[in-house]
Amino acid sequence: MIGDLFSKLQEARQKIEESKKRLNSIIVESNVDNGSITVKANANKVVTNIDISDEFFKKADKEAIEDLMLTAVNRALEEAAQKGEAEMKTITKDMLPNFPGLL
Repeated sequence: MIGDLFSKLQEARQKIEESKKRLNSIIVESNVDNGSITVKANANKVVTNIDISDEFFKKADKEAIEDLMLTAVNRALEEAAQKGEAEMKTITKDMLPNFPGLL
C-alpha cells in the first residue's frame, strides 16, 4: 500500500516536471500603446522577447519608455502565470485527485 502510494507520487512528480518543460512552449504576448512595446513570455513566467517600435523609441522619452515597459512586462507575466496555473491544474487534477491544495 505504501509502495503503491510512493510509486504514484514518483510518477506524478515526473509528469509535473515534464509539464513544466512543456510550459516553455506556451507563449503569451502583451503590447501597450498600440503595439509601441510588445513583450513575450512563456508560461514558466520567463520573458522571452521585448520589442520597442522604432517610431516610438525615437519620439518617446526615457520615463515614458520605462513606464510602458513595466506595464507590458507585468501584463505578460500575469497572463503567463494564469496560463501556467491553468495548465498545471489540468495536469494535476487527474493525477492527484485526493490531494487538494498540494500544488
